[in-house]
Amino acid sequence: MRAVEKAYRAVKGGIFAGRYPPGSRITEQDAVEASGVSRTPAREALRRLHAEGLVDLTPNQGAVVIEWSAADSDEIFDLRALLESYGAARAAQVATNEQLRMLDTLAAQQQREAHERSDGHLERIATLNSRFHHALQDASASPRLRRILEALLDASLIMKTFHRYTPEDLERSASHHVELVEALTKRDADWAASVMRSHVLAAKRSLRR
Repeated sequence: MRAVEKAYRAVKGGIFAGRYPPGSRITEQDAVEASGVSRTPAREALRRLHAEGLVDLTPNQGAVVIEWSAADSDEIFDLRALLESYGAARAAQVATNEQLRMLDTLAAQQQREAHERSDGHLERIATLNSRFHHALQDASASPRLRRILEALLDASLIMKTFHRYTPEDLERSASHHVELVEALTKRDADWAASVMRSHVLAAKRSLRR
């Protein structure tokens, strides 16, 4: 693995895990210590995170993890509703049977976690949800769409949306994934797009409480 990629993954993983919470500063030395690389690739990794909108970068002062306002959150979910519904429609037309089986497995696992709610279920649901949405973008066969959506999905992970969900919200979100897989399997692009749009906007409303 290239040094820049190693540093990038180490710092990005720290942001997702909460080791670098919103508003906290990440210096080049922090990136060096987190990844074991030299300063040059650490600096480039911070620039990459800045380009993705995960940190603000100030010359000679390092990076600061983005703090999301309510308006930022609304915009992120509105953009996701538009773009992911388009991706779902594409996936309904071009997804392979193997990709559909993977999505079905992820949806079933998330539904089980949402129903049982055993210790650590929120972290597992967040992981399953992220895998599902990224797998769906793969199934849409649009690298351009995948690149555009990457930062929006990352922002949702940083906001830890599932920690604000009620048990009913968790069940609903999981059920949307199950229904979406059914729409994809039926090759119904309009149905898939409608379910995805409802799914993302329901998440947006949950965050407003």
